[in-house]
Amino acid sequence: MANDEMKQAWKLPEPTLRRLPWYLAFLKLLKGKGETFVSSTQIAKEINVDPSQVAKDLSFVNISGKTRVGYEICTLVDVLEDFLGFTVQHKAFLFGVGSLGAALLQDSGLNQYGLEIVAGFDVRRELAGTVINGIPVFHLDDFPAKQKEYGATIGVITVPVDKAQEVTEQIIAGGIKALWNFTPFRIRVPEHIVVQNTSMYAHLAVMFNRLNSINH
Repeated sequence: MANDEMKQAWKLPEPTLRRLPWYLAFLKLLKGKGETFVSSTQIAKEINVDPSQVAKDLSFVNISGKTRVGYEICTLVDVLEDFLGFTVQHKAFLFGVGSLGAALLQDSGLNQYGLEIVAGFDVRRELAGTVINGIPVFHLDDFPAKQKEYGATIGVITVPVDKAQEVTEQIIAGGIKALWNFTPFRIRVPEHIVVQNTSMYAHLAVMFNRLNSINH
């Protein structure tokens, strides 16, 4: 990504950043069907947002549509993948090889979006030395040595909630720069560490609340 693009990416509103992958997924479906052009109206209808919002969102990625025909799909897919960082592989370690952690290790689709989980770590000795989906699992004590070997930049946290902060501090001390936190615990980190919280339980609470409001 060029310097100008990097500066622009930093200015990107988070709601826009959350919508762009939805646009990309829809565009890939169209591309798979052999479509060549798409309008912002088509994207808006599929994603359920206003067409002017789609045009505004896409203005951040430096691509222009053609009058009356819209955006060239292949070009827009390439530009979005590059802009979102999906074309560069980021090495990651996963911490906590329980049911959720093991499921993420099995998810080969993450590689398509630039996340390569290269190893898993757990405190259970019986898991050390096992392999899941071609990914080796080590004891947590081996993390510092494996970090020197692999040089991972991202830590995926799927440990039990009562261990989340303790493991977070170990991960940061080992040189990891960004954390994808799947636990419902709001981990505390230094300012220079990037954190993305993805709590399924929080989303469940929102869904249940909306479901209750509909039923009543």
